[in-house]
Amino acid sequence: MSSKSSPPGDGTPSPDAIIYDWNERKRRGVVFPKKIELCDETLRDGIQSPSVVDPPIETKLEMLELMDKLGITTADIGLPGAGQRAVDDVRRLATHVRDHKLKVLPNCAARTVVKDIEPIVRVRDEVGIPIVAYCFLGTSPVRLLAEDWDMDRLLRSADEAIGFAVKNGLECAFVTEDTTRTPPPTLDRLFRHVVSLGCKRLVLCDTVGHATPDGVHNLIDWTRDLIDSTGVDVKVDWHGHNDRGLGVVNALFALEHGADRVHGTCLGVGERVGNASLDQIIINLKLMGAYEHDVSHLVQYCRLTADATKVEIPVNYPLSGRDAFRTATGVHAAAVIKAEKKGDRYLADVIYSGVPAGWFGREQEIEIGHMSGLSNVRYWLEKRRVHASEDLVQQIFQRAKATNRVLREDEIWDIVKRSAN
Repeated sequence: MSSKSSPPGDGTPSPDAIIYDWNERKRRGVVFPKKIELCDETLRDGIQSPSVVDPPIETKLEMLELMDKLGITTADIGLPGAGQRAVDDVRRLATHVRDHKLKVLPNCAARTVVKDIEPIVRVRDEVGIPIVAYCFLGTSPVRLLAEDWDMDRLLRSADEAIGFAVKNGLECAFVTEDTTRTPPPTLDRLFRHVVSLGCKRLVLCDTVGHATPDGVHNLIDWTRDLIDSTGVDVKVDWHGHNDRGLGVVNALFALEHGADRVHGTCLGVGERVGNASLDQIIINLKLMGAYEHDVSHLVQYCRLTADATKVEIPVNYPLSGRDAFRTATGVHAAAVIKAEKKGDRYLADVIYSGVPAGWFGREQEIEIGHMSGLSNVRYWLEKRRVHASEDLVQQIFQRAKATNRVLREDEIWDIVKRSAN
């Protein structure tokens, strides 16, 4: 097996002989389905965050293009029942999908009421491409208590809304809000009813981030058994939030235990602490050999989303964070430099990183700071084609050791300029 880095987009990289992977021990059979399906909720669920800015439509179109390039299966392009602006944006986005022949499939969110589904039908008819309605309905005991709802009310809502959608030829997914805190008898009755109405997809929601991986496993197994008992081909989605910090791992467990599709948002933007981070899901699927699509645009997508929504990417955020592949520590930097000198980019990428930067269009960065060694300084200068004389190296090294941080570029260049005079 080669130890060279595979270029991004060339398919799933082979396991590497230089890394022993404990993650593969005692694995039994295929972990993930052959075809991974992802739903991007950034343009709808994501912008519900009270701290984000709803991007202008031109930026949403750019984001949709990048979703398509990343191989994302479907995108929630809005909730047209929210008002005219939402309708206009949904129409523009759907038209863009049609005119540019994008592969990403559009879907729209809707409460399980006819007035939310009607505008989806209108846009579908105007644009002339399929749009799936994701109809959500609160089902947990805590929600029913707060709303003074009962099972008869839930069944009537499903009858009216899903019946209307199916009558108008609109594919419909049934989304049970707070599924992970809803008891089996409630889900059993609702799921069987919506399947009988013609609903082809059930969406299991961890609306408040309550689930643990065991809960994901239990719920999906139970749902799969119920679907099998109906004899109908019904797909299962997992929609998770991150209140316990388990959003990404729960999404991976969902795929492993039988979900056909998982949802997430770019950078995990969303209400409270946000949704499962779709970019982190993609990173992990790629590293586990389960995602065949080109991921070289993933950092670009994260940065565009951050800029468009005015959400700052933390410096230590996986992949797209400023420090993701950056080190100023002498021991770490020395190892990376030695690997690079062997002419092995992949070795340099993985010796102190669990994510190969090159697969995602980034590279290792070596800085100079108070914990650096002389090799950091020499490397920094050589990368910028500056002659690394011993005197210059020592000047920069001593300056770094006199600080309690990483030196800025302008500070180092100032020393270089003064040394040249």
